[in-house]
Amino acid sequence: MAARVAAGAGGSDALPLLDDLMPWSVRSLRPGRPWVTAPDASSLRARWDLLARAEGAEQERLFRPSRSRTPLTPAAALPGRSTGTSAFARDPGPYPEPVRIAHGPFDEQWLIPDHRLLDAARPELWRVADGHQLFAVEHGYVPQDGGPALSATTLLPDGHSPAGRPGRIRPLYRRPGGLEPNLAPGLTAELTARYGVPVTAGSVLAWALAAARPSPAGPLVPLPADGALWERGVELGQELLRLQLRGARGGERPRLPGGRRPYVRAAIPPRPDGLHYDAEEETLVVGEGRVSPVPAGAWEFRVSGVRMLELWFERRTAAGEGLAAVGPRGWPQERTSELLELITVLALLAGLRPRQQALRERLEEAELLTRDGLHTAGVLPVPAPARLPASVLDHQEEGPEGQFALL
Repeated sequence: MAARVAAGAGGSDALPLLDDLMPWSVRSLRPGRPWVTAPDASSLRARWDLLARAEGAEQERLFRPSRSRTPLTPAAALPGRSTGTSAFARDPGPYPEPVRIAHGPFDEQWLIPDHRLLDAARPELWRVADGHQLFAVEHGYVPQDGGPALSATTLLPDGHSPAGRPGRIRPLYRRPGGLEPNLAPGLTAELTARYGVPVTAGSVLAWALAAARPSPAGPLVPLPADGALWERGVELGQELLRLQLRGARGGERPRLPGGRRPYVRAAIPPRPDGLHYDAEEETLVVGEGRVSPVPAGAWEFRVSGVRMLELWFERRTAAGEGLAAVGPRGWPQERTSELLELITVLALLAGLRPRQQALRERLEEAELLTRDGLHTAGVLPVPAPARLPASVLDHQEEGPEGQFALL
């Protein structure tokens, strides 16, 4: 059943949620201690070495114990990782190579993948994280924010939210190898029949990136009755996805058109003391350093009300405590490269906002598929097993103290 429903706040109860369309979700990771993540991998190795050499009370102080983890807490190895499972204080084991993660929206950092150091690592995510997986990450809801409701990444996301309550993490596939889409059973068949074009898990994710909007209950995803409007939104969503993946999976790295690539015009100092934007000159001022051209859209790009460039800078210049204070002495060259890429990505995403706004306006006037209509079609309610992790254990996983984990 399709109906003319306001896609704004007034008709939100009738619109499907992302939770209806992609029913299996996982809460954000909870590391429990800030030193297990860092913008650069070398800092993590230095922190590990300091902790492994320390003993007794000093090791406990550096570790920063919580109710879930102390230096005396054994833990199962994370899926796909060979790490120590005995208490860290008794046997740290070899240093595990860090993994690249999505630290909230549009920030890539490194994480020590040792379960003994993480309060809530969400092993179910690690089991399905492979070269075929995509993760949709909801952003924390902030009223009248106007920013995107969700983003997508190939990296393991920690689900951190810049502001507000963290959103959920929704893998696109329930099993490794890109198998068993995390979609409401019957959804793709129903939409394929309505639109007259094949609807896949990837096209549902692309549509959600283009059309979803925040709400207190989670992202709302208006679905049009019109197939032409669907195809238009999916095409836009695929462009958004390509930019957010930053060249992963064989794609091209994002580049601004017309030779407007941002450059460092004045060197960024080892310890820049602030960040601000010169709108007239289209210049990002990083301490005494200057980067331009920086389109205004990149500077103003916000998620949950927070400027992404400011948050990225603050995370790399804020003073840490304990092991979190261990880091590079200056401003590494790779950090500048990451900044230039982030500026490019945000500028290109901002450039697509007029098309997103046009899509939103079309949806305000269009006939939409309602939750009642999806009930009538048998897509909703989602069966309970579709909201739970699939059983994907095809190999033994090492549990605490070397015992095999039973799932």
